[in-house]
Amino acid sequence: QVQLVESGGGSVQTGGSLRLSCLASGDIMKTSCMGWWSQVPGRGMVRVARIDTQNITTYLDSVKGRFTISKDNAKNTLYLQMNRLQPEDTAVYFCAAYAVGCGCAVRSRGGGTQVPVSS
Repeated sequence: QVQLVESGGGSVQTGGSLRLSCLASGDIMKTSCMGWWSQVPGRGMVRVARIDTQNITTYLDSVKGRFTISKDNAKNTLYLQMNRLQPEDTAVYFCAAYAVGCGCAVRSRGGGTQVPVSS
């Protein structure tokens, strides 16, 4: 089972930026789709962004143009650059690895990192 550990969360003001990182225990990013999900307490998980093995990316409509997902296969690290943050972006953000392709189920998820955005 691959282990995923997120970092980089923290309090930020509206309009600010953060870069989240996710370190994987193995070289899973070479063979599997990776993604970032978010969750607000009391609500379900929302898929924020995905990147496949060919570096093709997809985004939630509300973050397009503000967030960028990327990865460094050599460092086994997934990133989420978050710009022009808004209070509605406040959530716990999770890194996830898919079984193989982006159409597959999530096989592993990290413990999450909190991103509170103040107005």
